[in-house]
Amino acid sequence: MRHDCNAQASGLGAPSLEMSAMLPLVRVCIIYDCLYPYTVGGAERWYRKLAERLAAEGHSVTYLTLRQWDRGTRPEIDPRIRVVAVAPRMALYAKQRRRILPPLVFGLGVLLHLLRRGRRYDVVHTCAFPYFSLLAAAPLRTPLRYRLVVDWWEVWSRGYWRDYLGRLGGWVGYRVQRRCIRVRQRAFCFSQLHASRLVAEGMNPPPTLLQGAYTGALEVAAGNGGEPLIVFAGRLIPEKRAAAVAPAVELAASRVPGLRGIIFGEGPDRPTVLAAIAALEDPELVSAPGFVPGEEVQSALRRACAMVLPSRREGYGMIVVEAAAYGTPSIVVSGSDNAALELIEDGVNGVKASSAEPADVAAAIVRVYEEGPALRERTREWFRRNAARLSLDGSLATVLATYARDSARR
Repeated sequence: MRHDCNAQASGLGAPSLEMSAMLPLVRVCIIYDCLYPYTVGGAERWYRKLAERLAAEGHSVTYLTLRQWDRGTRPEIDPRIRVVAVAPRMALYAKQRRRILPPLVFGLGVLLHLLRRGRRYDVVHTCAFPYFSLLAAAPLRTPLRYRLVVDWWEVWSRGYWRDYLGRLGGWVGYRVQRRCIRVRQRAFCFSQLHASRLVAEGMNPPPTLLQGAYTGALEVAAGNGGEPLIVFAGRLIPEKRAAAVAPAVELAASRVPGLRGIIFGEGPDRPTVLAAIAALEDPELVSAPGFVPGEEVQSALRRACAMVLPSRREGYGMIVVEAAAYGTPSIVVSGSDNAALELIEDGVNGVKASSAEPADVAAAIVRVYEEGPALRERTREWFRRNAARLSLDGSLATVLATYARDSARR
């Protein structure tokens, strides 16, 4: 049976921003263990923008997170947003995997905060991952009378859990995820792939599909671009497979004169990326400048002939939309856990490579380069058609309408 996990399936329309501005004021507690720009990623941008939009419209906003800034200073954010560090500064990764201790400590901090102050909130809005904060907020929902709203960026399969944590650890992780899915909640999802998985795992009512998280301009940026340049931009974690970019660029360079690559980002997989670059016959082909200002990434995307995202796992794939805003097509890799595939129309705004093997990615690079201006123009047209649908504003309006409706019921 096919399930339509969208706004209509959950009884929600797509309210305008003008409508959201007329909604009654609510007291919102946002829970996420990272805060942009101290940690950079799609979810971090989403929660910051959500908090800023709520505060700008007069809602009371509290943001619970791990401390990521220097002790004794205030985080750089709109002063109308009350940021509360419910757990100390902790390294999130060890040996290229998420550590278990920070989520546990953060979950305990969330529990203690809500026990003390939970009655002050109309809505508690949390990210599902890393789960323990959701499990902390769930049992207090009824006695403290707040509505629980949960964003599900990803839902991992049993097989992925096993690959990630081993047989025993994967079984535990999958059971914790399943328990979180069964919590009574108002759920949002950003891809059809993961919305369908939530329904398959028994979520009822089904999640509301929020297709938009793009925060840039809705007009295509000026400029022709199309230089023999390949760009990767993202957190350097094993799932992103950024190390696959260097050997692919080397192979494609034999057919694309002057081709070079740039890998932007930081993360636990950086040593692997640098090793892959060092192994090239000409290491100057690919650079890895690390974390740089956003303007530098945007400039590279504007000039590039393609953005390459060889991820095994993606909850959304924001960089695909950001690249298309400059008329730059994307190369993504086929896979059962890659929701970024939903953003690609092969031959229209990019190419789907069959695997992350250097030969397959290189073939996609050559194809994009050879199609040249024609593919770039199709990418621009794709962005014009889809920019409004994929923008953050539409998703925020839907979320705000949900807050108001649930608060009215209270």
